Amino acid sequence: MDFALLIPVVSVILGALIAVIFFGSYFRKRRSEVQTISHPELPSDPKKHQKPSQTKKSHSKPHSHSSEKDQNKKHHPLDLNTLKGHGDSVTGLCFSSDGSNLATACADGVIRVFKLDDASSKSFKFLRINLPAGGHPTAVMFGDDATSIIVSSQGLSGSSLYMYGEEKAKPSGETKQQAKLPLPEIKWEQHKVHDKKSVITLVGATASYGSADGSTIVASCSEGTDIRLWHAKTGKLVGDVDTNQLKNTMATLSPNGRFIAAAAFTADVKVWEVVYSKDGSVKEVLRVMQLKGHKSAVTWLCFTPNSEQIITASKDGSMRIWNINVRYHLDEDPKTLKVFPIPLHDSKGATVHYDHLNISPDGKILAATHGSTLQWLCVETGKVLDTAEKAHDGDITWISWAPKPIPSGVKKVMVLATASVDKKVKLWAAPSLS
Repeated sequence: MDFALLIPVVSVILGALIAVIFFGSYFRKRRSEVQTISHPELPSDPKKHQKPSQTKKSHSKPHSHSSEKDQNKKHHPLDLNTLKGHGDSVTGLCFSSDGSNLATACADGVIRVFKLDDASSKSFKFLRINLPAGGHPTAVMFGDDATSIIVSSQGLSGSSLYMYGEEKAKPSGETKQQAKLPLPEIKWEQHKVHDKKSVITLVGATASYGSADGSTIVASCSEGTDIRLWHAKTGKLVGDVDTNQLKNTMATLSPNGRFIAAAAFTADVKVWEVVYSKDGSVKEVLRVMQLKGHKSAVTWLCFTPNSEQIITASKDGSMRIWNINVRYHLDEDPKTLKVFPIPLHDSKGATVHYDHLNISPDGKILAATHGSTLQWLCVETGKVLDTAEKAHDGDITWISWAPKPIPSGVKKVMVLATASVDKKVKLWAAPSLS
């Protein structure tokens, strides 16, 4: 090779070698930087880099999960207990008249009846009632006593009602039988109770007004415009009303079985009276009143324990307490006794509406929910007594007060039960009024 040609060839080779060394060093440095950014928890010692199993092991240690559990254990001061074991969203619940049993309806197709010997117990005995195949329970309530349970179930063909009760007790064993939980035996059933529409609320009341015979009546409210009244013991249809207000939100009965009230996506609330015959049976259901005053849709309502007042919550940001103990047959209108602003706001400061209301058996505390938030209010003043911002890990679907104080440790307390889509039922103690 010509010497003159050899010089530029050697120069090119040397230049390429220098470039390779330079860029190799640069990329090794960049790789190290990227690795450090991607895994900041890795130590800088290269020997420790060769032990990824230690890093994985530290992530799989139970302490990280236990810290989550510890976080979950930080209950609200009023949180008494959590009833677990439901396989799906809990759609409804109801206490027996003596407060000793709590029935829950779950979307997994099972009704569970918990024995509440002590609200603070670490474990509860419960009875499983499996609904007929193809139906999903939407609501549950007790019938005449703690041994009869009425369930609404939704299937492809529409809604059904089932009444479960125990077998007839032998005379010699009546006392023992009364202490037992109800056996899963169907006593009566009704199908397509609202055609193909689902039951959105199912409530019962002891008919004690006027000439009523003291039996339990049941109101099933459909997602349409109809509300039906049933005799709890026989399953007989005893009344039927049409709200004529687009779609029902909910309906409920007064504790004495005299009135039915419904919220139905409008600002007004319609009230019907259940008229009883001399023999105690239901004679007819008459529309008697309309509560006018809210400026937007009423989202929920409840009767006070004396059946003489109704508490309503509206999307207009207010609650109202109405006196319905009026001579409506003389065209006397129900009167608004009090108006309270809803004391709950979203992150932007806007007032939110309540999804559910339920008043304590002494008539002094109102429980109200929005989403997963639970509040307790003083009925007298409308002031907030306490708030559980995340009472559940999902929306609350139903709330109910125990009709009587129930044991919790060494004392008896008023208890509120809440059901949720998070597959749990929680028990809460009533807050202090002071």
